[in-house]
Amino acid sequence: MARIICFDIETTGFEYLRGDRCIEIGAVEIVDGKITDNDFHEYINPEGKIIPPETYEVHKISNAFLDDKPKMSVVAPRFLEYIGDSPIVAHNGLDFDFPFVNHELSMLGLPQIPRTQMMDTLVIARNRVFGPKSYTLDALAKWFGVSLSTRADAHGALIDSRILARVYLELENTAPAPEISEIIEKQHAAFLAHPKIGADFPYRQFPISDSEKKIHDEFMAKING
Repeated sequence: MARIICFDIETTGFEYLRGDRCIEIGAVEIVDGKITDNDFHEYINPEGKIIPPETYEVHKISNAFLDDKPKMSVVAPRFLEYIGDSPIVAHNGLDFDFPFVNHELSMLGLPQIPRTQMMDTLVIARNRVFGPKSYTLDALAKWFGVSLSTRADAHGALIDSRILARVYLELENTAPAPEISEIIEKQHAAFLAHPKIGADFPYRQFPISDSEKKIHDEFMAKING
């Protein structure tokens, strides 16, 4: 049974090394190419870290809402148990989600997510999809016809995980882009197959008429003049 986890996080900001915290984790399970109902979703108390207004506008999660939510020390073990040793997918995860979560885990002295489990749909898309002007999750969802209507007016970790799961399945059904060397080789073969100077061109089997010769001579005289 092939099991894959697609996940997303919401945070107080982008700088976990400067104290930003994870405030929501959402994850969706895919088994044998199908999305199941076995979701993981937790809001997390940031333990005093203030959510700035510009960040609140993205996910609409407030400090007041998180006051009675569990701390990361409670949520993290549940999340690690949920993901197990399955491959884990995130969008732009190698640059953001995975380092952020691993930093939270390291502060708790818990095992970190190993690189061997990480998959990034941003990297996959750049190697398989040619056409979108952007490779954001929204842009890829629109490219593949995945609805964004469930998001309403704010991002959410579980909502974005569900969108991500559908985009991931579309990417898995997209043939990998050929290597540039393969493209060059095919273009070169096509060039060699095309008639060129010195080759046996198909040639005219009948003489031109007087009127055709006159038009040709006038045209050449105009050029040469």
